[in-house]
Amino acid sequence: MRKVSLETKILGLVLSLSLFLILLLTTTFSYMEGRQIAKDKGQLALELSKTISFMPTVTEAFETDDPAGIIQPIAEKIRRETGAEFIVVGNAEGIRYSHPLASEIGKRMEGGDNSRAIREGEYYVSEAAGSLGLSIRGKSPVFNEDGKIIGIVSVGFLVDDVRAQIFKDLSKEMIVSLVAIMISIIGSYMLARSIRKDTLGLEPFEIANLYKEKNAVLQSVKEGILAIDQNGLITSMNQPAKKLLDIKESVRHLNVDGLFPSKYLFEVLKSGEPQVDKEISWEDKSVIVNCTPIFDSEGVSGVVASFRDRTEIEEMVNTLSEVKMHSEDLRAQTHEFTNKLYVLSGLIQLGEYDEAIDMIQSETSELHSLNRVVFEQIKDTKVQALLLGKIGKASEKKIIFEIDAQSYLEKLPDHIKLSQLTLILGNIIDNALEAVSSMEEPLVKFFATDIGNDMVFEVSDNGKGIPEDAIAHIFDRGFTSKNSGSPSGYGLSNADHVVKELGGIIEVQSEDGNTIFTVYLPKEQRGGKECRR
Repeated sequence: MRKVSLETKILGLVLSLSLFLILLLTTTFSYMEGRQIAKDKGQLALELSKTISFMPTVTEAFETDDPAGIIQPIAEKIRRETGAEFIVVGNAEGIRYSHPLASEIGKRMEGGDNSRAIREGEYYVSEAAGSLGLSIRGKSPVFNEDGKIIGIVSVGFLVDDVRAQIFKDLSKEMIVSLVAIMISIIGSYMLARSIRKDTLGLEPFEIANLYKEKNAVLQSVKEGILAIDQNGLITSMNQPAKKLLDIKESVRHLNVDGLFPSKYLFEVLKSGEPQVDKEISWEDKSVIVNCTPIFDSEGVSGVVASFRDRTEIEEMVNTLSEVKMHSEDLRAQTHEFTNKLYVLSGLIQLGEYDEAIDMIQSETSELHSLNRVVFEQIKDTKVQALLLGKIGKASEKKIIFEIDAQSYLEKLPDHIKLSQLTLILGNIIDNALEAVSSMEEPLVKFFATDIGNDMVFEVSDNGKGIPEDAIAHIFDRGFTSKNSGSPSGYGLSNADHVVKELGGIIEVQSEDGNTIFTVYLPKEQRGGKECRR
């Protein structure tokens, strides 16, 4: 079924309503005006009849031999001047002394509505049919000097004439009504065009569909979406945004201040320039925000902001870093193993069999010692994989990587993920390897135990140490000091963040060039805490 356009609906509705009201008002006013005209004519007829009945000439004429000869000229003159249809003066028996038609003089008055005036002396208005037709009449008795009723005066206006006047006035009102209808048509058309312009030419069902689609898109987007108008009032917010900002109730038409850091939003409202990848802090979260202005014909009418918890972005980056790190570790192991094979091949080709055997035994002994600890005493495959990779990396860099023979670790709890372990131990070990890279006898030691309620991991190095004033900032995001062995400013910060998430703590000690990082992770999952020493 073809849907009726919004413009047609508005035109039809407004025109129908206008026509109904105009017809209703015109009919009502016409009816009231007709009644008023009839009433006015009756009142005029009554006043004229009273005036004539009080005229001395008329009352005196009743005592003469020819009353009609005196009264007829007077009555006709008044009739012509006032526009009355007839003025009839009769005696107490209803015999006419005046009439517009001279032939009717001397005949009895018709209509049967004279008794109240002749018998009771009343002044009144009546409607009756006489010799000239149906008319509105004013009746007045005529009194002599003794107060005796001697006659009657009847002044009348034909009902047909009254109706003709009503229709004449009605035609004027119809012209006004037609003008009003034309104005309604023009106004309705302009209103429909204006609404259509405001809705960008879209029909209501199209707007409804767009609204549903917009909500579906907003809710399906993982990023938080927030829109405000030019006054800073929130117009829409999706569920991921509410979840990220910990909002439960509706926020529509509330001011964005207090619900979300609005600095960049108002800057975009003012300048009309988008803000991209801005980092802001909100409560205990670090949020990445993109702000885009909304334009209309008058300029910037609002702003849409998309934002995401930096932690999620970092997790994605860290996952990529893990892949890269494992790839580098495997490459390091392959490279180191290849170099040793080349050396063995050279010794064999040169006939240096004893040295080749000594090298193989030395490597075998070293690997046996490491492998015994790694595979027999450390029973978690995630930690095993991590340590094997770091051993290969240290070997490539000619760094001694020792695993304490007293290390012992059962399988880690399920709530500790590989990505979290890599962030913690991977960053701390990399930090230690970098710290000793310039030393003559570089040494990094690793120790792990799960005795008690916590799992303890310890990484030490014989680098240059960390200045005392830098220890308090070593876990701050972006802090870096190559002299202290710190990485690019994010590794230790990320490690510290994950340790807190797992409810653990990190201790740092640095004395006489020896630096020790100790990580305590609870076996039971609990809320995060912060403690650094």
